[in-house]
Amino acid sequence: MRRPAMIMTSSGASLHRLRGPIAACCLAMLLAACGTSPGGVSSASGSGGASRVPAVRQPTRTSPRDPKFLNLPGLEGVIGASQKQLVRQFGSPRLDVWEGDARKLQFTGTACVLDIYLYPTSSSREPVATYLDARRASDGQDVDRAACVAALRQP
Repeated sequence: MRRPAMIMTSSGASLHRLRGPIAACCLAMLLAACGTSPGGVSSASGSGGASRVPAVRQPTRTSPRDPKFLNLPGLEGVIGASQKQLVRQFGSPRLDVWEGDARKLQFTGTACVLDIYLYPTSSSREPVATYLDARRASDGQDVDRAACVAALRQP
């Protein structure tokens, strides 16, 4: 009767000896998974091979979709204006960011920060202002858009 107990102990000892190598293999697989990008290309370039950068698709410009225009009192002359018209009203923008064929201009002053979003339309050759956000520079809290426009307009 003792013999089966010894075999069980012997098997348990064999399994105990394999825990270390099994754990090492699992750790190696986990680390190998961390070293690759989602596309399967290794993120490490220490082997001398050039890493591949996925190609960025440029937006195709067939015919622009007409965006919705923000229509609030006090925004006349801003909504529907081009970049040049906005610069005449507010001066040089602090930021001028392009994202595809859309554009964001940011104007700042002591009163507020004004972000104006310009999108192409089917009737304009260049993007025009369709939407804007206004916030306090100190804490980022929303402020009245028309009041911000009035405060930042140059005389």
